Amino acid sequence: MSRPRPRQSPTSAPHTAAPHTAVPHPAAPRPVTPYGGRHELGQNLLLDKRFPASMAAILRHAPPRPILELGAGNGAVTEALLSLGRPVTAVELDPRAVTRLRRRFAGRVDVVEADLLTVDLPYPHDIVSNVPFGITTPLLRRLMPQQLWHTAVLLVQWEVARKRAGVGGTTMLTASWWPWYEFALAQRVPAAAFTPVPSVDGGILIIRRRTQLLLDPVDRRDYQTLVREVFTGRGRGLAEILSTRLPARIIDRWLRQDALSGHRLPRDLTADHWVSLYRVAREQLRR
Repeated sequence: MSRPRPRQSPTSAPHTAAPHTAVPHPAAPRPVTPYGGRHELGQNLLLDKRFPASMAAILRHAPPRPILELGAGNGAVTEALLSLGRPVTAVELDPRAVTRLRRRFAGRVDVVEADLLTVDLPYPHDIVSNVPFGITTPLLRRLMPQQLWHTAVLLVQWEVARKRAGVGGTTMLTASWWPWYEFALAQRVPAAAFTPVPSVDGGILIIRRRTQLLLDPVDRRDYQTLVREVFTGRGRGLAEILSTRLPARIIDRWLRQDALSGHRLPRDLTADHWVSLYRVAREQLRR
């Protein structure tokens, strides 16, 4: 099948369901042939075949969209993705890795030498990436506004995966995109599964575009402004933080309606809480 080539974007742009239960550490890894990890590119390459297989399995029952792999590295994830029988485009920045990938997957994978923070794929697709840990947030900020991808399966630092999925408290980035995306935690990946071995474990994060949106996309700018102001607002809890935006009686009514304490913090709110708060604030502004 003839497919358009990914294009380089001239600029980089600036994230619900309940998370899946994390899978505990598996037994010792089964290695594949390593090429080593280049520290200057910030990526720890996977040596254990089970984890690329797990990442591919997440997409196994999804509609057969083409797959864009960001940061293909040693090809461990690329190989697993081919088992899905879908067109795969592998993006890699390191020219030496690009040469190896083209040799290994000749005729099976479209290998593109490009920066994962700037490359675009001009048709609907899913995204899979073993993300260099140091650029997780820039990558998410770039991906979230884009319209053509449906599901992203991302291997990131374990604690980052937990926070993005809203486990034990969420982040401003996740709250900013919750009405339009679901974030879930799939699996923990031990540090021993990588080369070079990082100081922390990894975690597989799944982001899916919602089939039923919680807010209309036209509300995005105002909603995200509210999220940012609440997360950065001063106060010892929601009641104090919101007092500069809403009358006390409106705040009290919202807290009772959503069964929340005024001492709770922004990170404690769920997607439904945020949407409810936005609707209350929007209604107040219209009066």
